[in-house]
Amino acid sequence: MPRIAGIDVPEKKKILFALQYIHGIGAKFAGEILAEAKVDPDQRAGEVDEQSLARITAIIDGGYLVEGALRRQVSQNIQRLKDIRSYRGDRHKRGLPVRGQRTRSNSRTRKGKRKTVAGKKGVKG
Repeated sequence: MPRIAGIDVPEKKKILFALQYIHGIGAKFAGEILAEAKVDPDQRAGEVDEQSLARITAIIDGGYLVEGALRRQVSQNIQRLKDIRSYRGDRHKRGLPVRGQRTRSNSRTRKGKRKTVAGKKGVKG
């Protein structure tokens, strides 16, 4: 497996898609990186020569926030929202959707498994 920016990427996939295995690099950035490094996007990751891999790694290290640094920045941003007690921070703390989605009928992913609440059995009277 070739290592790009310290990450193992699959060698049988095209380099355009192999780069997307790096956290923080999607389709757009992968295309930009390959264009700047002058590497054919249809080439397999295992077939890319060492010189091209070094150019790709240098570009990623120079201008992109990836992997651990990106994860750290995202968690610091969320922690800052919690510390200043913003609405979004409170939603993160409670484990509820942050971006205004409805929670009455959906949002099971954020809320977790259903918790049954005892309701009224029947009204006698």
